[in-house]
Amino acid sequence: MKIVVLAGGLSPERNVSLSTGTMVTEALRALGHRAGLIDLYFGLETGGADEAFFDAPVSEAYKKISREAPDLDQVRRGRKGDSPSMFGPGVLELCRMADMVFLALHGTCGEDGRVQAAFDLMGIPYTGAGYLGSAIAMDKDLTKRMVADVVSTPGWKTVTYTAADIDRLVETARLPLASGSSIGVSIAHTAEELRRSLTEGLALGGRTVLEEYIRGREIQVGILEDKALPSIEIIPKQGFYDYANKYQPGAALEVCPAEITPEEEARVRAAALRVYETLGLSVYSRADFILTEDGEPWFLEINTLPGMTPTSLLPQEAAAVGIDYASLCQ
Repeated sequence: MKIVVLAGGLSPERNVSLSTGTMVTEALRALGHRAGLIDLYFGLETGGADEAFFDAPVSEAYKKISREAPDLDQVRRGRKGDSPSMFGPGVLELCRMADMVFLALHGTCGEDGRVQAAFDLMGIPYTGAGYLGSAIAMDKDLTKRMVADVVSTPGWKTVTYTAADIDRLVETARLPLASGSSIGVSIAHTAEELRRSLTEGLALGGRTVLEEYIRGREIQVGILEDKALPSIEIIPKQGFYDYANKYQPGAALEVCPAEITPEEEARVRAAALRVYETLGLSVYSRADFILTEDGEPWFLEINTLPGMTPTSLLPQEAAAVGIDYASLCQ
């Protein structure tokens, strides 16, 4: 098959996406496919879309993920021209030429359903969930509203705020609580920690989910073809599972299958599937939970395009049931 592996984009997780895309491209080529990697946002900076793309070399530099999220303003300045389109030059032309587009995108501009909707309108086949489920799952507030009746999820409030609102939010908060997502996430035990988190959150748009903090073990469950995979436990060596601990080698211990009881395993897998089905997802996803001492899984969020490097969580879970990385990509 001719496959476009679409990565990068204009997302805080673009570096992770490029790492995913590079390794997916290599795995697909090893299986005999003609697969080419392209950055959604930058596209083809020189020349037009042609067959040579599917055999072009892929940069090894993309595999390494920096400790800090990218500066998106700097990314924008790096693209030639002033087009407002998220699709770089030649991207759509290449996708039309392909038999399939492998979505190796993460975060906004890829995991939020907009790319999927555009491809649906154009008749371009792609991997992963459809546009509606993707859009819902990307909105943590809407997701929690939809699944609150089928799984346990921490109490939450979504706020849109300016600098003038921070004092009021700090004064009325019931600590401890968590705020944000993996980009900009923080756990506040004190008023000062919450104030710092909200102040930093202004740079990310001033909209955040303030969520009741649940103490327990961090358990994640991948879903592949409507079946839950063995769970994996994340044990950060310092702090919690934020952006740095998620993507830096050795920053967290990952245990798969998770060392939990069979009853707890059954409960967390069932909860993951209930969320997946309630949101109308398909193909594959990964759900995040906190497992408390009493064995209750508390749902945090679900990712519709989880990381897909060989050491990412979903591939580790697939490997636990005998599915190697190349086969998972296939």
